[in-house]
Amino acid sequence: MEKLSLQTKKAWFAKHRKANFAASLRLEGFVPSPNDGDIKLPTREAALKAVRHIKV
Repeated sequence: MEKLSLQTKKAWFAKHRKANFAASLRLEGFVPSPNDGDIKLPTREAALKAVRHIKV
C-alpha cells in the first residue's frame, strides 16, 4: 500500500468534513446550498482589529 501525502489527507478530511456538516444540517431541517462550506474567513489581523475596535 502506498503512503498518502499530507496534502491528500488534508483534502480527504476537508471533503468529508463538508459532507458531514451538510448532512447534519439536513437532519436539523435546513436545506444547505453547495456553497455553504466555502465561506472565506477574515485574516487574523482583520479579526484582531475588529475585536480591538469592539473593546474600546
